[in-house]
Amino acid sequence: MVTGASTELGRRVTTALRAQDVEVVDVSNARVAVAAGHPASIALDRQSADRLIHLEAGDHDVLASSRSSAVSSTRSALELAGSMGVDHVVVVSSAMVYGAWPNNPVPLTEDAALRPDSKFAFAHQLAHVEQLVDDWRAAHPGRTVAVLRPVLTLSADGTGSIVRALAANVGSRLDEDDPPTQYLHLDDLASAVGLAHDRRLDGVFNVAPDGWIAGERLRALAGTPPKIRFPSWLVEPTADLRWRFQRGPIPPGLRSYARHGWLVANDRLVAAGWKPTVTNEQVYVEGTEAKWWTMMTPKRKQELSLGGMVAVGVGAFAAILVVARRAVRNRRR
Repeated sequence: MVTGASTELGRRVTTALRAQDVEVVDVSNARVAVAAGHPASIALDRQSADRLIHLEAGDHDVLASSRSSAVSSTRSALELAGSMGVDHVVVVSSAMVYGAWPNNPVPLTEDAALRPDSKFAFAHQLAHVEQLVDDWRAAHPGRTVAVLRPVLTLSADGTGSIVRALAANVGSRLDEDDPPTQYLHLDDLASAVGLAHDRRLDGVFNVAPDGWIAGERLRALAGTPPKIRFPSWLVEPTADLRWRFQRGPIPPGLRSYARHGWLVANDRLVAAGWKPTVTNEQVYVEGTEAKWWTMMTPKRKQELSLGGMVAVGVGAFAAILVVARRAVRNRRR
């Protein structure tokens, strides 16, 4: 049984399974029927299954479109799995459950504590999902659960809104460098799901390519203009206003994930037989659009950078002048 079989990841997973003569049943609609009170045997047309691949939990866009949550989706899926005799479950979570903090180990292993940002509800839900499936496994001896924690996943035909938002944030910080980042190809995530299914993996596994992209290298790949550093007294008020009026590139809940690194190790999954086929750099280039800046000559880039410095300087001076005039007027009153 597969939830989210109609997504780009779901299509890749189901195609690979059917190529191995595995009978696949899309239970997305059946799960809704079961949640509404219909018997699972009727919802699935009296079929049985021995394994469940739960892709919906880690797909923010699918959950948003169905007005569901990762927790409620997982509860319903596990209820259906239990009634159909399933004894092995593969769940796609996210490496975001680790949280993005300045003191994160580099890289994070599966034994690291889960510390999702309190402002990002989706990451908190996924941490709860992982507890739910662990409880489901412990309820009956013999059950196994593979929890996959992929990093940001992209492809030319399947890049989610969260990944697009974080990718759009590259180069937007004026006072600090961009953190190192990891990007996973959708094909490699699909192969990890297939491995967890075929070999009945049990436990938690990070899913990421080897290594990561340094902030400076990422800016070059993104075609971001050369960084112009500004003092924090000018940057912080500007950033606050952007978030307040929702003019920034990412929602407030994702801000920490753009500020700090949350790099993970893939050793455990590689030891189980998985091998990434696409590098971080290749994934990023394929999954994002080139910016107009990359089409310009180096000389023109330098001219615009200098012009930007002058414009910002003039703007800052004008702002200070306005504040000073208001202060003088208030004193005279």
